[in-house]
Amino acid sequence: MYLFNFNPNRSTTTRPWPTKRPSSSSSSQRSPLLFITVLFCAFIFFLYYQSLSPTSLSLSSSKTPHSLQNQCRIPSPREKFLWYAPHSGFSNQLSEFKNALLMAAILNRTLIVPPILDHHAVALGSCPKFRVSAPAEIRASVWDHAVELIRSGRYVSMADIVDISSLVSSSFIRAIDFRVFASQWCNLNLEGICVNESDKQSSLLDSLKQCGSLLAGLDGSVSKCLYAVNEDCRTTVWTYKNDNEDGTLDSFQPDEQLKKKKKISYVRRRRDVYKNLGPDSEADSATLLAFGSIFTSPYKGSELYIDIHESPRDQRIQKLIEKIEFLPFVPEVISAGKRFARETIQAPFLCAQLRLLDGQFKNHWKTTLLGLKQKIESLGQSSHPTHIFVMTDLPEANWTGSYLGDLAGDSHQFKLHLLKGTDELVMQTARALAVANHGLSSGFLSKSSDGDSKIQKHCRPSTLADALLYIEETVCSCASLGFVGTLGSTIAESIELMRKFGVCSSSTRTAL
Repeated sequence: MYLFNFNPNRSTTTRPWPTKRPSSSSSSQRSPLLFITVLFCAFIFFLYYQSLSPTSLSLSSSKTPHSLQNQCRIPSPREKFLWYAPHSGFSNQLSEFKNALLMAAILNRTLIVPPILDHHAVALGSCPKFRVSAPAEIRASVWDHAVELIRSGRYVSMADIVDISSLVSSSFIRAIDFRVFASQWCNLNLEGICVNESDKQSSLLDSLKQCGSLLAGLDGSVSKCLYAVNEDCRTTVWTYKNDNEDGTLDSFQPDEQLKKKKKISYVRRRRDVYKNLGPDSEADSATLLAFGSIFTSPYKGSELYIDIHESPRDQRIQKLIEKIEFLPFVPEVISAGKRFARETIQAPFLCAQLRLLDGQFKNHWKTTLLGLKQKIESLGQSSHPTHIFVMTDLPEANWTGSYLGDLAGDSHQFKLHLLKGTDELVMQTARALAVANHGLSSGFLSKSSDGDSKIQKHCRPSTLADALLYIEETVCSCASLGFVGTLGSTIAESIELMRKFGVCSSSTRTAL
């Protein structure tokens, strides 16, 4: 080896570095020690790498449950909370919201009211095929999306659109807005995310991600702080006070062919939610109980996840089940729908809800449009045009060559009515919803601190809510000539429920 001298004032002549022949004894003493040190370091690195799951790696600067323990703050003494992870489109999210209200009431917990997620921003998968996202994964996805909705000024609470004021005022349920809960749980002032200060915003977003990793249960439950419910539709059907069936096998199980094809070994059991997650359970000691998705649906003689349709042994819960069968939209939405029917259509009309582009529905155009044609023919001929309100995802420019195009071209027999997101009625309603701010004003602890008032001041959405769907559903509930919906559409089911409960003929605020 040679030493290079870069001092210009000295000679550039180089000379060999003096060497010393090591003794064989010293070399033999150092080699085993060096080998053991390198091996030990490699082993420690391997253990550290193995401890990092793919999900935890995706959450930057995630902390361990021990270091996050101090973030388990209680907004109100002795208060316990329930959180869940909604998914898919609005109708599915509304269905889960009803289930959440029921579970929160059974377990005597305050429900954390979530935002309305972007359509299919979070996906569950397929319960019948036993192919779903794990509860911790879907909770993390919902948390991240909710934070993004706050940051981008597009946050709309489920309580901004669905009227739960009567349930809260009658003490059937206790509720708290997600933003208020997150602010107090994480000990952060969320208004910093809503103001245009990039440095402050970036720091808060990082802190929220760290806090979200705990709430999602990525590292499991945390004693007396968080109980992460990891039982999902692949293993569990929740029941309530249904004799002695707790722990028994559910009637729907994966068949042998599916087990072999997917290499799965799931066993679905019916479990009493009160016995397993209520008083005297491990879950009951936790401030926060976190479910994954709580979507359910009838399937092969059973339910996919929650089978609680009646509660004869608990009249309080039985009454709540009856009340949440239908949750009306807030007055601003219902008034707008009635106004369009009364002032724009101004005549008896038929409503056609035609879902033609999304998912499975795009393959059933003929069947969907045939149902509309048969309904119109059943109305018979008239000397006046038949008024039809059309609610569809098919752009009007693409109607040519379809039955809708034929109807639009026959102005002597038919008069078609449409609503668009840019129509003044829709924009007025969106502005009214922003002013009303039901999500932050109607929940439990809604005005409990100065921080919460700052959320109301700084975190008002900068983008108006898309109220079109809710107004369209209300208009369809007013269709006196009948309703034609797309088979299998949850939107059609929602409209049928609104018609059943007489939304159009009732007062603006439906009494519960």
